[in-house]
Amino acid sequence: MSSTEDKVKGNLNEAVGKAKQGLGEATDNERMKGEGQRQEVKGDAQQAKGEVKDAVKKGVDRA
Repeated sequence: MSSTEDKVKGNLNEAVGKAKQGLGEATDNERMKGEGQRQEVKGDAQQAKGEVKDAVKKGVDRA
C-alpha cells in the first residue's frame, strides 16, 4: 500500500471513529463510543505509517 493510500484510509478511519463516538455519546452507548475511539486510534496509526513511508522514500531518493 502506498503512503497516500495509508493516509487516506487513516483519515477515513478517523472520521468514522469520531462519528461513532458522537453517536455513542448521543445514544449513551458505551460500546459504540469505545469502537469509535479504537477506530480513531487506528486511523492515527495509518496516517503515521504513511508519513514514515514518505520520510523513508525521501531519504532513499536523496541517497
